[in-house]
Amino acid sequence: MIDVSLLICTRNRRDSLSATLASIARAAGPARLEVIVVDNGSTDDSAAMVRHWVAEQAFAVRLLVEPRAGLARARNVAMAAARGRIIAMTDDDCVLHADYFRRLADAFARHPGPVIIGGRILLGDPSDLPVTVKLEDHPMIAGRDAFPGGFVMGANLAFTADIREKVGAFDERFGAGAPFRAAEDTDFLFRALGRDIPVLYDPGFVVDHHHGRKAAHEVVALLAGYGYGDGALYAKHLWRDARIARTIRDDLRNLATRFAGPVPQIRHFHAFRLRHILAGFARYGREAIRSRRSGATPSSAA
Repeated sequence: MIDVSLLICTRNRRDSLSATLASIARAAGPARLEVIVVDNGSTDDSAAMVRHWVAEQAFAVRLLVEPRAGLARARNVAMAAARGRIIAMTDDDCVLHADYFRRLADAFARHPGPVIIGGRILLGDPSDLPVTVKLEDHPMIAGRDAFPGGFVMGANLAFTADIREKVGAFDERFGAGAPFRAAEDTDFLFRALGRDIPVLYDPGFVVDHHHGRKAAHEVVALLAGYGYGDGALYAKHLWRDARIARTIRDDLRNLATRFAGPVPQIRHFHAFRLRHILAGFARYGREAIRSRRSGATPSSAA
């Protein structure tokens, strides 16, 4: 049986993907491993590069194609194809540390499942701005009633294979390339916690994230998207889950807290975030009303 299925979804990032794949080969060791790469509509030569790399590896590699844009959609294709007892995922701009698979196996040996465990994410390039990282150096457990945004992230996330049936697929309306821009991993974790599935953080298995955002306006756009996705997620779950009302109350209380965020262009981070949450919430509501009137079924995993 395959120990680990590592999923990577990519779109027009040939060079960074090459570095990701090279790090996988260095880290592979004796693990019974399969790597599943989903080409999400690339127009560069990513697919050809992957095919060349496949021929050099001793472990199983599969290249799948999902031409319709959307990170959640591509992840669902990869997740459905995975055969490992542990399903792990990283991004095509991340580099695995050399002991990644050994430390991943150690984490799941301590918590055999069903369980979701996120790993540490370090800044790959010190000239990049300090976002999309997870720096804590100690294990943590997400509270059952907590909102899991940022607790662990899709750039370094793993779970036992039975989570697919217990939680379901990623909601394809969320995430990069989809209408609600972000929060596909947060929605997945939120549903897992609602089913009493433990969500843990283990700093032992590590990736370096080479996200490439060096300008403040890039980070502002990223954080706006995060708020927008979270707002849509709030709207999705508000009427069926009391945790959302508590999270909204926390957001409102945070308005009294002065926090600038990672870039000086955001003068009051919590007010900035709330504006984009409201925009995402309103967009989700409009889409839900439109679907109801037309009799269409929204593309949702939950």
